[in-house]
Amino acid sequence: MYQYDLVVIGSGPAGRRAAIQAAKLSKTVLVIERGGRVGGVSVHTGTIPSKTLRETALNLTGWRERGFYGRSYRVKQEISAADLRRRLLITLDHEVDVLEHQFSRNRVQQMRGTATFVDANTIEIKKDDGETARVTTAAVLLAVGTRPHRPAHIPFDGETILDSDDILNIKDVPRSMVVIGAGVIGIEYATIFSALDTQVTVVEPRDSMLDFIDKEIVEDFTYQLRDRNMKLIFGQSAEIVEKADGKCRVTLKSGRVLNAEMVLFAAGRVGATDTLNLAACGLEADSRGRLKVNKETFQTNVPNIYAAGDVVGFPSLASTSMEQGRIAARHAVGAHSSEPPQYFPYGIYAVPEISTCGLTEEEVQQRNIPYECGIAHFRETSRGHIMGLDSGMLKMIFSLKTRRLLGVHIVGEGATELVHIGQAVLNLKGTVEYFVENTFNYPTLAEAYKIAGLDAWNRMGELVKKA
Repeated sequence: MYQYDLVVIGSGPAGRRAAIQAAKLSKTVLVIERGGRVGGVSVHTGTIPSKTLRETALNLTGWRERGFYGRSYRVKQEISAADLRRRLLITLDHEVDVLEHQFSRNRVQQMRGTATFVDANTIEIKKDDGETARVTTAAVLLAVGTRPHRPAHIPFDGETILDSDDILNIKDVPRSMVVIGAGVIGIEYATIFSALDTQVTVVEPRDSMLDFIDKEIVEDFTYQLRDRNMKLIFGQSAEIVEKADGKCRVTLKSGRVLNAEMVLFAAGRVGATDTLNLAACGLEADSRGRLKVNKETFQTNVPNIYAAGDVVGFPSLASTSMEQGRIAARHAVGAHSSEPPQYFPYGIYAVPEISTCGLTEEEVQQRNIPYECGIAHFRETSRGHIMGLDSGMLKMIFSLKTRRLLGVHIVGEGATELVHIGQAVLNLKGTVEYFVENTFNYPTLAEAYKIAGLDAWNRMGELVKKA
């Protein structure tokens, strides 16, 4: 009846995982991508580029060695934008090559162009070569992702007043920068450029940042940023952004004026749904272009249409988008799908990294759960001392009643890798005794788990086992 069992619009993390999953179930799959190359925002302007830029900046500046050799230590004295892009281009080519090979070996068909709905089962594609094609499908997965929010009062020019896509194509590393927005993307880029010795000022209209992260972790993170002379201005909105006397000028609501060589506007993203002609299939996006779905199946209110990834909103992570795509594809083609694990890790690739899994201390308090915390500072570990770390901490929260781990929160070097130990213990319902009684490699940063476990255990007391 239909040409395809599943048509996937978008080839980012959700789209590619969905397409491959459906293909492995012997379904006919078509991926429609309007970008020049497969991979979506994650590969070309989001996750991979920003993390590659971060790693390049840390390597070329010698950031990780400054604990021993001082703040003036640098691996490369003059770091250019070309230096930053060199590794980026190599990495992107590799990612695209791997993805193309995955599609090829799983017999996933591809088409380049812009997709629009004719009805819930028919999609029209305006190809890059100007031709138009129509395909019919039993099910559709929308994995179109998001793009930067660009309000009309910000005079973006792609050179000195930029969004988070433009920042990857800068010609020079600025000496000063104002970042508008202290969300994940804004903070990641702000701290990366700070590591490059750019004088960075962050402007955020809210009174705090990263509100979904444990407050104690955010406080430690904030201290580290201010300690290296980053300016954080909370409770102020940027009313006017303009170019004057060869520089950028940002006027805040209070009347304060900030001058810098470059402005990065990173206050939110919008779903890339405006070209899909959603009305033709009975769907409607919200004011930010996002789609509402069943959080267990990722089905929209149109039964054969699913959506996954950033276009459905929080948490908007590449890792969770992949899992959402896989689950949505299984439901879309009628395959059984197991319930996903309760806890997933959240990683913020700032300098320093932040990663978290499970409940924050604030959430535990809201639920009236009696609890105890254990904390370890990286400088307490031998590996931390060897690495020259004078900052970084790991925090775990345990239930006093069940002694189970409720949440793990980390700020510092390697946080996004270390969190997976806590994630496993959380999902396997492990207790404080796991950390106290198990052996960790020595010297490692992972040893911080044992230190934090003992810290909590000392206050919780020994488990009294019934005869």
